[in-house]
Amino acid sequence: MQEIGKVIVGQKAMVERLVVGLLGNGHILIEGVPGLAKTLAIKTLASAMKARFQRIQFTPDLLPADLIGTQIYNQREGSFFIRKGPIFANFILADEINRAPAKVQSALLEAMQERQVTIGEETFKLDDPFIVLATQNPIEQEGTYPLPEAQVDRFMLKIKITYPLRDEEQRIMKQNVTDVDYAVQPVISIGEIINARKLVREVYVDEKIEKYILDIVFATRTPKDFGLEKLSDLISYGASPRASIYLALAAKSLAFIKRRGYVIPEDVRAICMDVLRHRIAVTYEAEAEELTSEYIIQEILNKLEVP
Repeated sequence: MQEIGKVIVGQKAMVERLVVGLLGNGHILIEGVPGLAKTLAIKTLASAMKARFQRIQFTPDLLPADLIGTQIYNQREGSFFIRKGPIFANFILADEINRAPAKVQSALLEAMQERQVTIGEETFKLDDPFIVLATQNPIEQEGTYPLPEAQVDRFMLKIKITYPLRDEEQRIMKQNVTDVDYAVQPVISIGEIINARKLVREVYVDEKIEKYILDIVFATRTPKDFGLEKLSDLISYGASPRASIYLALAAKSLAFIKRRGYVIPEDVRAICMDVLRHRIAVTYEAEAEELTSEYIIQEILNKLEVP
């Protein structure tokens, strides 16, 4: 993270969440306006571990073959050969994912879920680690295809990033108008990341913390059971069981980053918003009152007793 900090000014929360996703072997959805160093952050993370990086610009005319690859006929030899697509990399930046039609989104979903793709009659395993980092522009919605719930639920985290602070932007400006090279050096190998993931799985989670995680997730489904009757009319549907898994795993990853062998309630609370904000659907009533899933999560965290 220190190495990435040489290139990325500010956005510490985003960089930390990217590392959490990497350690938890989960995909990440990033929402923010253009120009906030999303692409640069992911590219820098890949460089810091000598991993393969591919950026795919999603557009309405994109085809599944442009993503995963296709069979090409060789006239000279009279046979087909397979040309692999950009999905064959460690880090995939799916830029403006909601601009691609459903066919392309489902091809990406198979890759995210199965960590393999099918081209013709052959199935190919994807690289390990394989992480999809998808971006969305929250402002410009014209000509977009909303992501289906099944696909959104596949993302371990949804990160919202905002503009840098004034002094951070001054540093960004200075970096980009000088000839100084701010390239990062590889500081960790892919093998070390895979080993770190095994260590993350061994981070201890007390039974009280497990109960706290389950209470948070169940409160999104049956808020009345937790004295949150006012939320019942605001929630269309709550978080899936995948939320419990990812919340525990993300908390473990965060504890590992903080150099702890055990999870504390603050780990769960710190990462909770990023794990749950895209898994709760609000009702029309909530939308009319301009209340978001983030409001619901915050109300749940405020109400539940911290172990």
